[in-house]
Amino acid sequence: MVKTSERVVDTLIEAGVTRAFTLPGLGVTWSLPAFYERRDELDVVLTRSEWIASIMAQTTGRLTGKPAVLMGQGPWLSTVGGAGILEAHFSGSPMVVLTETSDYGGYGQMGVYQTMTGDYGGADAMASLKPITKYSTYANTPEEAVYGVQMAVKHASLPRSGPAAVVMKTSIIRQEMAEETSPRLYPSAGYLRHRPSKPDPEAVAELARLIDAAERPVIVAGNGILQSGSGAALEALAERAGIAVATSYNAKGAIVESSPVSVGMLGNWGHRCANVTLSRADLVVMLGASMGPDYTRFRDPKLVRPGEQTLVQVDIDARNAGWVYPVDLAITADVRDVIDLLNEIGLKTETAAGRLQAIEKVQQETGYGVLPQVSARQGYLHHADLVRALQGFLTADDYLTLDAGANRIWSTFGLRMPYRERLLVPGGTGIMGWGPPAAAACKLVHRDKRVTCLAGDGGFMMTLQTIATCVQQQAPVVFLVSNNSGLGMVRDNLGDKPIAVDFGDVDFAGVATAMGGHGMRVSHPDQLRDALEEAHRMDVPVVIDAQVDPEASHHEACDNAPL
Repeated sequence: MVKTSERVVDTLIEAGVTRAFTLPGLGVTWSLPAFYERRDELDVVLTRSEWIASIMAQTTGRLTGKPAVLMGQGPWLSTVGGAGILEAHFSGSPMVVLTETSDYGGYGQMGVYQTMTGDYGGADAMASLKPITKYSTYANTPEEAVYGVQMAVKHASLPRSGPAAVVMKTSIIRQEMAEETSPRLYPSAGYLRHRPSKPDPEAVAELARLIDAAERPVIVAGNGILQSGSGAALEALAERAGIAVATSYNAKGAIVESSPVSVGMLGNWGHRCANVTLSRADLVVMLGASMGPDYTRFRDPKLVRPGEQTLVQVDIDARNAGWVYPVDLAITADVRDVIDLLNEIGLKTETAAGRLQAIEKVQQETGYGVLPQVSARQGYLHHADLVRALQGFLTADDYLTLDAGANRIWSTFGLRMPYRERLLVPGGTGIMGWGPPAAAACKLVHRDKRVTCLAGDGGFMMTLQTIATCVQQQAPVVFLVSNNSGLGMVRDNLGDKPIAVDFGDVDFAGVATAMGGHGMRVSHPDQLRDALEEAHRMDVPVVIDAQVDPEASHHEACDNAPL
């Protein structure tokens, strides 16, 4: 006889899950002995909040392409833990959510403390999780819990990947299971096998003809490029044929942004070079890109023009083609397969030189890679100073995570990622507080890389407990805090009527030291690069508290001008 919790853990391991993140409570606490017995095969990371655990699980799934587990008590995992679940849902990161109803052994119908069964007097875990997951199931029996986990792994992993949840009735977690179950349970492998659909060769051949015939083709690279790991293949293809590559926010850094074909990130908070290039295109090829309003300047009618420009969309999910804009050609496939087929067909290269010259002209016209001449008041840094320091610091051994606010806008606008697929952003939700837990998870996945998080003081304060998790996990992450004592982006937008945007001074360097890490404060541009180098030589988490001028605005890093 085995307990439900033991079979659930066996199933996770059988399905290839290797890491879980938690702040345990009630039913999940009852599960921990089963995780303890298999601790050499499935690493359980203790965090300081469900919020942090959820973001770490989401980031792990994004980086590895395999689901990590987020587990915790029902009331809190379905609310506080919603931050990372939402991000996983919107950005397509595989994740398995494991929680329970907190019904205290059958008292759920009586409005018991914390109950999440959906009965009168309580709340409803399923109702909370279902709208923000790809798949959710409610397990009333041990057999349903095991099969539910198998299905959750399946749904989380298949295109389009995302979060999948199993909500267990609390009383079944410690329940013993008979060896012969009804319904019968089978090994996970047969449920998880799949073969991805292949692109239609005729459709890809038509795409090749359209590219060859175009004068000013532009590729919009989206999150699908990152998920398929096809950044290098895309970059090589675009350089051979002279095709400009603009990216969505989620895909910034999918190709090397110093490439001659890179025109940067689209949108009001991207670079004008990308926006102008796309507006002048005669052919727009959207590769794994939703074309969401957030990076199309909220459907600026001069940016993308159906009927005037030829629009082609490639997506792994047929529902996403022609979602935001009507298209002339839709291809349902993994973008990597389409790129490979285009290489087999062989695009024309005779026009590449002329196309590259045209791209270079727009880059020069729009100042791509040139930061505006801005400065901070005496004793302060400007956001642009942080971008310059990071630009010179980043190597192939670095990952950078961003958070939210003015500091992120300056980075998406001004930072040209020198190495592909080394930038992590909260691209699904843009939530504050995402960057620090994401950096911690990144370090656990890539122990051999340097990991830096850039966050504002507002966002960093929300999840600064991540420092303690990094100390406990011996994960020496460097947190560069853009400390302008307030919500800089909101403050800028309020103009001369600021309210509810100014924070009191916080010594983040001192907080880091108190948590077992190290901290330093910098207030001059010349100190930044040295601080980054020194921080990464230490074997503990480090906070660099960068004193940014509260009057430094994000407006110079926006493209709101008419096209």
